[in-house]
Amino acid sequence: MASRKDITKDVSSTPDENEYPSGFPQSICDQTPHEKYLCSNCNSVLNKARQTACGHRYCLACVNWLVRYNKAPVCQKCKEGDPNAESDASILTLDNSFSDAAITKEILNLKVHCANHGCPWRGILRDFEEHQSQCEYALIPCNVGCGHMVLRKALVSHLEKGCPKNTSTCPACAQTLTLAELTMHNCHRQGDKKPSAREKRQKNGKNAGPKDKDSCIFSDVGCTFKGSAEKICEHENSSHAPHLQLLLQTVRDLPPSTSRHPQPLPAHLSSPGGGSLEADGGCGGGGAGDQEEMSLAHSLREDQAAVIMGRQLDALQERVQVFENIIFVLNREVEKVQQSMAAMERDGQSTQDIRRVLEAKIAEQQQRLAMKEGLVSALQQRVSALQEVSYDGTFLWRVPDINLKLQEAASGQRSSLYSPAFYTSRYGFKVCLRLYLNGDGVGKGTHISLFFVIMRGEYDALLTWPFRHKVTFFLLDQNQRENVLDVFRPDLTSASFQRPVSDMNVASGCPRFCQLGKLSSPKHAYCKGNTLFIKCLVDTSS
Repeated sequence: MASRKDITKDVSSTPDENEYPSGFPQSICDQTPHEKYLCSNCNSVLNKARQTACGHRYCLACVNWLVRYNKAPVCQKCKEGDPNAESDASILTLDNSFSDAAITKEILNLKVHCANHGCPWRGILRDFEEHQSQCEYALIPCNVGCGHMVLRKALVSHLEKGCPKNTSTCPACAQTLTLAELTMHNCHRQGDKKPSAREKRQKNGKNAGPKDKDSCIFSDVGCTFKGSAEKICEHENSSHAPHLQLLLQTVRDLPPSTSRHPQPLPAHLSSPGGGSLEADGGCGGGGAGDQEEMSLAHSLREDQAAVIMGRQLDALQERVQVFENIIFVLNREVEKVQQSMAAMERDGQSTQDIRRVLEAKIAEQQQRLAMKEGLVSALQQRVSALQEVSYDGTFLWRVPDINLKLQEAASGQRSSLYSPAFYTSRYGFKVCLRLYLNGDGVGKGTHISLFFVIMRGEYDALLTWPFRHKVTFFLLDQNQRENVLDVFRPDLTSASFQRPVSDMNVASGCPRFCQLGKLSSPKHAYCKGNTLFIKCLVDTSS
């Protein structure tokens, strides 16, 4: 029995590109592609990559072709590695190969460029095939079947000027001509036919002065351009699209009855020689011979008119066919533009959806950030309070920026200040001080008022109520000469010294703790360095 090698050695391994398009050419890649991106059969960049059971990769078209036209084909790479090593994994079938999505994703992101001469397009392989279907520099066959390969961007010009199958018939001499030849055709049988704009320009171009202006050959369909012969040539070569639009509009404006009910024949075409076919007037015009001659002349005139009208109708139908071909090309280009616009709209909608999602996430993160900033601020205040807390009944309160605080108190912006909390013992009463820099009650406007505040604490249930310890206030002279001192004992019947039912009780203490004038007195240094020091001592032994 013949081996697999004998069966496949004489069979080509290249699929028919028209039936199964294989891989992408390596020449379109900006950089030399890695070996893992190449097909094991055609050595091109993988197109719809599939991985076989032996681990090698092929284009989908190459696998289909090898399986269809070879009996039990063996993997090319496996044969190159060891020609004698054959296994079930080396045999190519559609069942033992699978789509390699990972390598396909990498390949579609390769940077490539258009291989058509003169095309500046660059992008990624994902967009390459779509570009190829629209590339203006791609060679495509003429859509009317003349056999020529033309640039896509030159197709309209080819149909208009160079396509041998885009033909028309001269209405006067019935000669078959291309559209470009018909425009330049100078028929000897046109008689008194009005010359075209191009004919006038060619006839009179040499005699025209530098200021004479000619009209565009498309002036009959609405083009208003005028200029010298050189300018007219440049205009005609650069204005194909506007001229096609004018021709399209002219064809659309043709009445539906053009082909079914032709216009009456002009007078100068009523006979071949331009004159009357009736016999010249002579004697005896009323005889039978004269009647027969007149009838024959009338029949001949009708036959001539029918022939000429038939030729004109054929020429018009051929011209309409040319315009229909042009319209077909234009409609196809319009469809491509519409598809591109639809794709751009889809991409734009997708971008807007992503933007809305990102905006919502940003708003959510900003909200979370604000909450975290609040928590951080609260923690900072708590840490600051814990740093200043005291657990032995002695508290030294430093009041900075005293001059500013005095001004705020005098203006009523901030009448009082609270000190950080402190404790009479580790698990004792929680208390704080309240300072009125412009006085309160009987001391308002004349004295500093200093009060003692009992706060609700964590261990109040274990303490003896009411609060009954002696409290001593000190306003410290920073020159250590004369401190201001005041002592008070709690009123056991006052609600200020009972167990708190809210965050803090009503403050109680010394409304006339120190005269305001003493703060600025040069004899004392109570406000030295714009700072005030107040000390509180709770006598827990009393």
